[in-house]
Amino acid sequence: MESTELRFADAQSVADFRTFTARARANDDGGMRLLAVGRVAAAYVRTLGPTVLGEPLPTVLGLRTMALEAEAGVDVTVSLGSVLDRLARMPGDDVVFPVPTTTVTETWAGILPPRSGWEHAGGVSCAVLDRAARDGIGEVARSLPDRAGAPVVSTARAAVWGRPLEGVAGAVPAGAAFGAFSLGFLVPDGEATIHRNGRWSRVSTARGHVLVRAAAIL
Repeated sequence: MESTELRFADAQSVADFRTFTARARANDDGGMRLLAVGRVAAAYVRTLGPTVLGEPLPTVLGLRTMALEAEAGVDVTVSLGSVLDRLARMPGDDVVFPVPTTTVTETWAGILPPRSGWEHAGGVSCAVLDRAARDGIGEVARSLPDRAGAPVVSTARAAVWGRPLEGVAGAVPAGAAFGAFSLGFLVPDGEATIHRNGRWSRVSTARGHVLVRAAAIL
């Protein structure tokens, strides 16, 4: 039987979870796949991805793991709004999070990255990722005419976020920088590690992980 609540290790973990969820919703008002096994909870969100079939845009997920005080078993996909609603109702020092009961369907949530088999592929400074994200956001904005239609927006996003990050080994899509930037994972003067597993890349900092699945070549 699945757990109906998560008891976090401390109030700071709850605050971090709230910040992560709010950032994710500001970027993409979709869903979260929430997994809990034993005393670890993992929250996956999407920051970037195809909106139509065949769109050559990488899928970029954010992952935050959190320690639990009590063991739990949860595997649900719920709306970010419902998560924030329950977090807002918790008193300031409460660590018990009621898992939302209404689930949602998110295509990306059915294909999560592997948990094992990752190979180290180098590292990159958070400053490089920050610059790539800011430059990319500006480039996408400048390339879009007023009242741009969906196909034009799709082409512009794919051109910027689908290309490899400059100076980074392993052909990591630039969308990884956008994901880390938008979720607040970049640490001032910090470093990120890079791992690869098939079509997946993982960029990790002390604040969280960004997982990127390269777009299929049609």
